[in-house]
Amino acid sequence: MFLGIDVGTSSLKAVLSDAHGKIIATESVTYGISLPKEGWVEQNPNDWYQAEVIAIKQLGKKFDLSKIIGVSFCGQMHGLVLLDKNDRIIRPAILWNDNRTIDECKWLNEKIGKTKLVKYTGNIAFTGFTAPKILWVRNHEYQLFKKIHKIMLPKDYTAYKMSGIFASDYSDSSGTLYLDVQHKKWSNPMLNILNIKETQLPKLFDSYQVIGNVSSTFAKLTGMSTKTKVIIGGGDQAVGAVGTGTVDNNQLSISLGTSGVVFAASQNFKLIPSGVMHSFCHANGRYHIMGVMLSAAGAFDWWVKNILKTNDYDTINKEIKNHTADNLYFLPYLTGERSPINNPYARGEFHKLSLNHVRGDMSRAVLEGINFGLLDCLNSISALKIKPKIACVIGGGAKSDIWLQMLADILNIKVSKINTAEGGALGAIILAMVGTNQYDNVSTACKHIIHDTKTFIPNVKKHKHYLNKFKNWKEMRNKLYPPSKSTD
Repeated sequence: MFLGIDVGTSSLKAVLSDAHGKIIATESVTYGISLPKEGWVEQNPNDWYQAEVIAIKQLGKKFDLSKIIGVSFCGQMHGLVLLDKNDRIIRPAILWNDNRTIDECKWLNEKIGKTKLVKYTGNIAFTGFTAPKILWVRNHEYQLFKKIHKIMLPKDYTAYKMSGIFASDYSDSSGTLYLDVQHKKWSNPMLNILNIKETQLPKLFDSYQVIGNVSSTFAKLTGMSTKTKVIIGGGDQAVGAVGTGTVDNNQLSISLGTSGVVFAASQNFKLIPSGVMHSFCHANGRYHIMGVMLSAAGAFDWWVKNILKTNDYDTINKEIKNHTADNLYFLPYLTGERSPINNPYARGEFHKLSLNHVRGDMSRAVLEGINFGLLDCLNSISALKIKPKIACVIGGGAKSDIWLQMLADILNIKVSKINTAEGGALGAIILAMVGTNQYDNVSTACKHIIHDTKTFIPNVKKHKHYLNKFKNWKEMRNKLYPPSKSTD
């Protein structure tokens, strides 16, 4: 058996598979977030650890956990976890969707300069990244900053509690803004800027590499075996892409979760001078390009639940199918936006709303606006000479065939569903299987385990209509929120 641990923002999921990668059991434990001030989002790392123990114990009631060959991790990215010299948590973790670091990002992008940041790390500063959070702690909580002995990411903390090994991987660390992504090493210039030392940072591994075994303490607590190998895993986007089979050159996946992610696998590192897209290490040992929208299915859920006050998605989807949303546009920037405009102050809006529009038009405009944002990201990826022909779609939005057909029509590429909804947890299982030599590499494992179940073919006529509407949408957007530029 193999175990995948997915450390999410709202819950931790433990997924067990058989020797062939087939899911045989799942346990999930929820936990809360803290919102101490507007724009702040924090979490207690101990909640992840407790959830990890509870979920594994629940699996142990049905299965002999001593038979688990390997365990690996998938985790929410960018979160700042700080421990002192006694391994005590210094302060609550600052999460990926925390926006307190606007001033720190402005200082990094303008004073240090985007050109230097891209040279040092391959990326520019975003409020979600880890480096601005470290600067914030240094600027506002200096007494705590002086106590820092270990700096971790969320999934690395759960791996540390399981194994006792202080480790991270290249994919998750790519989102810190202090990893030299191209050369796969900590960036000394960035460490100097942040006033931190390499000794405070974990040892780096590829996502499929073994870092050690389950510790005796954790084994006694959960019923696992000290013979079980611990594979470090990676960030949720890279490991989730493994869980969709998006690992070979020019393959594409799209996540329609709360946020929207356009993820393209690449054999080689791609330098993006403007930094409008993320250029990260992939969990398969290669690289990937990623565009991130902060509100995708989250924007649609906001519209349906908060504004329309319903959970009847079937009715809403039928209305979308039967309305045109002519001359009506929607910007999905409800919580700011990352790719490609990098503007935390951007906000959502309807444009050209008139008395002729009804609920179905507005619902359709919301869905179109989200998809236009995804097309905007895909166009930036295509400009790097990455030319995908099909996109594998995961996340809550993938449940809607109407959404997926619209997405295929707008992107003008085939869109597919796959035979699993586990995503990150399955990706972690695949990494554990590769790490314990069940497969030679990640690509081979994915081809054996993951298969398409339904494909949506783009309608050429509808694509031409959407292309014209996207042009108008982008012109409107650019007047309000110009795209990020590479100038310092």
